[in-house]
Parts: sequence; C-alpha cells; structure tokens
Amino acid sequence: MVHRADRVADSARAMRRTATGLLLAMACAFLLLRHFAGAHPAWGYALAFTEAAMVGGLADWFAVTALFRRPLGLPIPHTAIIPENKDRIADTMAVFLRDNFLTPQVVARRIHGFNLAAATGRILVEQRGTGPSRLRDGAANLIADVLLSLDQEQLGGLAKAGLRKQLARLNLAPLLGQLLSTAIADKRHWPVIESFIHWAALTIEANEELIRNIIHDRANALLRWTGIDEKIASAVLDGIYKLLAETLVIKDHPIRAKIEEGLQTLAHDLLHDPAMQDKVAAMKDEVLANPAMGAWIDGMWERARGSLLRMVRNPERLMAGPFGVSVEELGRTLAADRALQHLVNRFARRTLIGAVSRYGNEIVQLVSETVKRWDAQTVTSRVEGAVGRDLQFIRINGTLVGGLFGLCIHAVDRLLG
Repeated sequence: MVHRADRVADSARAMRRTATGLLLAMACAFLLLRHFAGAHPAWGYALAFTEAAMVGGLADWFAVTALFRRPLGLPIPHTAIIPENKDRIADTMAVFLRDNFLTPQVVARRIHGFNLAAATGRILVEQRGTGPSRLRDGAANLIADVLLSLDQEQLGGLAKAGLRKQLARLNLAPLLGQLLSTAIADKRHWPVIESFIHWAALTIEANEELIRNIIHDRANALLRWTGIDEKIASAVLDGIYKLLAETLVIKDHPIRAKIEEGLQTLAHDLLHDPAMQDKVAAMKDEVLANPAMGAWIDGMWERARGSLLRMVRNPERLMAGPFGVSVEELGRTLAADRALQHLVNRFARRTLIGAVSRYGNEIVQLVSETVKRWDAQTVTSRVEGAVGRDLQFIRINGTLVGGLFGLCIHAVDRLLG
C-alpha cells in the first residue's frame, strides 16, 4: 500500500517534469524562431503555434499551481486555494458524505432488492484461491489505507469508547451466575478447584519458614524455651497438608461438600439476588474506572489494529490457511441457502440502517476533524498526490491545445488579410 502511494507520487512527479519540459521547449522554440525568422509563410505558422502554446502552458501552470501554493511565492489573491480553504473543504466533504451516503433513507434505497448474502458468498468462494485477486488485494489495500490515514488517536478513542460503553451496559452478574450454574451441573468446576487447592499447597510449602516464624513470634516465652512452638508449627503445617490432600483425593470429603454448597449459593445469588447483582455491578464499574483497565483496553486496541494491518497486508497467506477454508465453506453456504440469505439480508439491512442512524454524525465528524487537523502541507501533498498526474495532463493539453488555437487564429488572420 505504501509502495503504491510512492508509485503514484513518482508518476505525478514524472508528469510534472514532462509538462514543464514541454512548456520550456515551446518557449525555446519561440525564441529561436523569432531570432531566425524567415520570409516563408511556414515561419509564421510555427511562430503562432509556439507563442500560443507557451501562453496556454503558462496559463495552465499558473492555474494548477494556484490550487496548491502561491505561484513563484507571490501573494497573489485567490491562490493557494486548497491550503487556505482546508477547513471549508473538510466541512464540505463531511456534508457530502452525510447527505449522499450516511442517511438511513439513502442506505435503505441503495440496498433495497440487493441480495447481499448471495453476493458475499460468491465473493468469499472466489477469493479462496492463493493466486492474484484484484478484488481481494484492492479490499486489503483499502482497509490498510483507511486504518493508516484516519486520525489514530480519535479512531482509537471511538473504538475504545464503544468497547467501554458495551462493557458498562453489560449485566455481568446473571451471566456469571449462568456460567457458574452450568459448570456445576456439568461437574466442570472441580478441575479448577483442585488446581487451586494444589496451588495453595505449593504456596504454603514455599512459605513454610515464614509460617513457622509467625507461630514462633506469637508463642509465649515458655513455649519458645521448651521448643513446643516448633512442634505446634509442624503440627499446624502437617494438618493443613493432610486436609488439602484429603480434599483432593476423597470425592465425598466434607470440605468438597461445603465448597459445592458455597458455589451453588453464589450462583443462585448472582442470578436472583438484586443486592449481589448491585455488588457485582459496582465492582465492574470500579474496574472500568481503574487506569490499569484503560491501559489494558489501549493495548488490546493497538494489538487488534496491528494484527488487522498484518492480515490485510498479506491476504494471500491468510486465505491459504485454515481461515481461508472456513471462509470458502461459509461462502458456499451463503450462496446456496435461500433461507440463510433472507436472514442475513434482513439483519444486514437493519444493522446498516441502525448504524447509520446512530453513528452517522460521529463518522462525519471524524472525517471533518481529521482533515482539519492536517496541516496545510499535508492537505496539499495528499490531494496533489491523488490528482497531480491528471493536473499535469491539463498543463500538457493546455500547451498543445493553445498551440493549435494559435495556428487556427494565424490561419484566419492570413485568410482575412
């Protein structure tokens, strides 16, 4: 994608050199013809052509240059049009985008009668191959261009704000209660609890000396003098190890029953107790407000963006693996299943129209503010890089067409004279 932008810029520079060289050639030819002018009528036509071509080339050079900068650095009014009006251009682009693409009526009209699911299915099947694909590569380049060109701070802010909003809306307690109830019913909670018990035993073993010191410090002088504190510490540790081992081995151990009862009570409270649900919601809000959570969301966004960029920069490798097989199977199902197409199309229409209704203004504002944040040089370089080659063709055409008009005017003048 970056190489493509470089190629476009190189092409624009090459065309600028061509247009400037043609203008200089016309100027040199005019001066030479003026100096060596003869009596033959052809000299007049040649002079008329080069003179008019030089005037046309200069006029178009001035017009093209005035779009982006001040010709020769002179403060001529109504020049450097794009840098001077970048904020107005940003607002105009935003209004155009909103009025022509981001209104629910426009979206509904454009997708009405369009079988999006079937078209998507055919495209997914066709993109499975590992060979070159203009559509696949074009889509990948477009996604990469969008990710790199949009204001990353604001785009990331929108994504992270959306994630925070969804997390804040999530009623976490019933979800946790349902997960816990399902795990208990399927006996899938015991491997986790057994791992925790094993970890507790290892932790106690690693800190055995610390526990012995605590018991020694808390014992009175008589116990320390007689050495009974060491026996108490050993007895406590042995009792803990024995209890943990029995809990791991004996399936109907009373500790297991208590743990089971406690988890069932917790699952019930998460599902049905408003007070417990309020506590979970308060804990969730505290976590979301914690700066560490913000840092985690920032890191997750950057990793997701980086992964997406790596994928779109190498679409052939992505489609050649298991992901490509899944995509092809999905495409075949979408292309063949009428009922699924109806569901997908209805969901897509509702989603697109709803997204435009809710986020259309935010998208428009993002585009406008992104362009406004660019400095004048950035705006100039991006617009000139996009259309510079065509503008240089205007200069070339102006030079040649000006010369042809000069020939015509000279011919008419000769006829009338």
